[in-house]
Amino acid sequence: MTTTSPAATKSGGLRTGVQRFGTFLSGMIMPNIAAFIAWGFITMLFIPAGFFGEDSPFKWHWYPVAELIGGGGDSAIVGWQGAMTGLAEGDGGNIFAYVGLVGPMVTYLLPLLIANTAGRMVYGERGGVVATIATMGVIVGTNIPMFLGAMIMGPLAAYITKQMDRLWDGKIRPGFEMLVNNFSAGILGMLLAIFGFFAFGPVMLGISAILGGAVDWLVALNLLPLVSIIVEPAKVLFLNNAINHGVFTPLGIEQATETGKSILFLIEANPGPGLGLLLAFTFFGVGAAKASAPGAAIIQFFGGIHEIYFPYALSKPTTILALIAGGAAGVTTNMLLGGGLAFPAAPGSIIAVTAAAIGPGVPNLLVVYLSVIIAAVVTFLITGVILRASRKRDLEAEGDSFGDAIAQTEANKGKSSAAMDALRASSGAAAPTAVATDRRIQNVVFACDAGMGSSAMGASVLRNKFKKAGVEGVTVTNQAIANLDGSADLVITQQQLTDRAQAQSPNSIHVSVDNFMNSPKYEEVVEMVRAQRDSDA
Repeated sequence: MTTTSPAATKSGGLRTGVQRFGTFLSGMIMPNIAAFIAWGFITMLFIPAGFFGEDSPFKWHWYPVAELIGGGGDSAIVGWQGAMTGLAEGDGGNIFAYVGLVGPMVTYLLPLLIANTAGRMVYGERGGVVATIATMGVIVGTNIPMFLGAMIMGPLAAYITKQMDRLWDGKIRPGFEMLVNNFSAGILGMLLAIFGFFAFGPVMLGISAILGGAVDWLVALNLLPLVSIIVEPAKVLFLNNAINHGVFTPLGIEQATETGKSILFLIEANPGPGLGLLLAFTFFGVGAAKASAPGAAIIQFFGGIHEIYFPYALSKPTTILALIAGGAAGVTTNMLLGGGLAFPAAPGSIIAVTAAAIGPGVPNLLVVYLSVIIAAVVTFLITGVILRASRKRDLEAEGDSFGDAIAQTEANKGKSSAAMDALRASSGAAAPTAVATDRRIQNVVFACDAGMGSSAMGASVLRNKFKKAGVEGVTVTNQAIANLDGSADLVITQQQLTDRAQAQSPNSIHVSVDNFMNSPKYEEVVEMVRAQRDSDA
């Protein structure tokens, strides 16, 4: 059951397919973002250049800890005591060349985490183990961080494991299951690791070189801002993850490993375009969009939930041109002045961007701030012109459609009411589709593309509404659409993602909303659950 039944179209099917692919890519990266952040902070704090740069007076305070943790190059350290006293000589019996944490983390830890996560997504724990073994062969067979290799070999190894297990499913004699399962996974992992070492690794080196060369070519010709023509519309249609996590993140980490920062981390994550759009709706919008835009701007800019501005752009599609211009302006600023981030900013909050932009060197932070401000200003100005040009038509449309005005009032308030229902009945306006079902609602899931930002916010809003209404016994959680397993009684998604959620959990009740932050559908859900509880009493 669902509150919307959109017709299937070829374009919708293509969009859904790309969304699903992007969700899979982000599903490999997003659960491991904490590890990327840890590596980024270790890089900033403990590389030999120090926290603020090579000439910083603070560098002395980090030595020799910076040499130990960040990696001291050719230095040899005699145990922990020798490291802390800065000694570089010994008797030859207990000396080792210390490489620190930065290199091993980016070379081994991060790719292996990605591979294990990808393997689990395809085939559970067993798939994760084989994927990790296979990816180790790819890592050792190359001389660059193998993020792309992990994102390809991990799912592939898990899929092969899954198909292998099907060959003798139900054919193993009782008592031999553990023996067969362990040896088959071990042997397959060995073969895939060898294959990755000799064949797959060199291929991925070539692919990485081609992609890196393409980025360098765009930078050399000052064409990198043109990428915003693809990225900004893709974000509004929830198609950005395939680009951001499939290309920008792995290439950006390779750049950050070499230079300490990468501009690629800011192409999609820059909060400036979204902020500019929402500020323009705050000053020049009408109706519900104008009323809700200020709160949405705070959540988008400081919370990093970019999805919150997508409905505003979709309500006035020409504003996507403003987002493209703002995004390109931000990229141009960073490209000309050398701005970049040390690690991915996830979520795309100004707080996360600040953390990733600090060091080495304070000027980089100022350049990044400037890119955010310029992106916001450009988007604001162009969106303002677009909204002002259509303001009269928008106001007339509001006056001609009383039903739309009622709906906008409900959206502003965040709930429906008896008074609004009476007005709607007297005007003959069509009532919105209500949430109604005989199924007892105990488990409500908010689902979005990555299962973290906007869905977590929506779940928090609905939990508070249940609490205020005195409704107990309902669990409200959030997760990625790809992780829906059919156990949810009710699934709430944004309209553009409902088709995918229905396919993933067909037996659940599905509710579509325009905006996770404030929707009258929440009150309908609360009233329905409260009615169920009252009937049980």
